[in-house]
Amino acid sequence: MPTRRQWMTTEAVKVAALLAATGLLPDTALAAWNAGAFDARSVVDAMKALGRAAPVASGDITLTAPDIAENGAAVPVSLSTRLPGVKQMALLVEKNPNILVAVFDLGDGMEPDISTRIKMAESSNVVAVAVMGDGRVLFAQRDVKVTLGGCAA
Repeated sequence: MPTRRQWMTTEAVKVAALLAATGLLPDTALAAWNAGAFDARSVVDAMKALGRAAPVASGDITLTAPDIAENGAAVPVSLSTRLPGVKQMALLVEKNPNILVAVFDLGDGMEPDISTRIKMAESSNVVAVAVMGDGRVLFAQRDVKVTLGGCAA
């Protein structure tokens, strides 16, 4: 007799397969996946895989993160800017197994102010990138020390 968890997992897979077979599964979730960007080994390579230029340091991007993170499995970070025309923001961690952590597409009228929690494998630079409507790619970075890593290498 399967456990409740096993039954729920099996049923969820069946529903997803049925939605995919009928064409009702949103393509946007699959279209957003960019394997090259997530497999990149440097910030510049990740930006190139996303179709962006190499980022330039800017004091207009604000990245907030703790100096020391007690647990790398849930490190609170925020990125924001007051610059108008931000189309996309990204978070990267230089020493993670996958450097690219997240990409946020911003629509017109959305405020470029994002807060989330990320996983960090070890102490590293955290990089916040803002892609402007005019094509400029700006970044800010912060060194975060991790006492207990959160990613399996």
